[in-house]
Amino acid sequence: MTATELTFNDLPKVVGELCERIASMENLLRDNLNRQSEPKENLHVPMTVQEACTYLKMPVSTFYYKIKKDSIPVIKQGKHLYIYRDELDKWLESSRKTSVPLTYEEENEAMYSSHRRKPNPKNW
Repeated sequence: MTATELTFNDLPKVVGELCERIASMENLLRDNLNRQSEPKENLHVPMTVQEACTYLKMPVSTFYYKIKKDSIPVIKQGKHLYIYRDELDKWLESSRKTSVPLTYEEENEAMYSSHRRKPNPKNW
């Protein structure tokens, strides 16, 4: 129903519908807050080289090359190498070539701050 079609007799029905909508919104918010407060997955888990390669979807030889070249944080225990997943994610973010995409507002602000306008001498 639109606002122009409402009459005084329709008021109890509309108020009832609004109460139902508010109750459903409260349930959605409660569920969302419960999901956020749940304990998050522990990402500080050691991974073997093979697990890290499957996680990164790269061959083992490339991974060993990246260890030597880019100094991926590795833990050496005897003949085995282990990499923590959270440290691997941090390394991926730090070695990203392109920056994280900006929001529309951030992009506009960056564009406006980079373009300086010269004063028009005719208006002085």
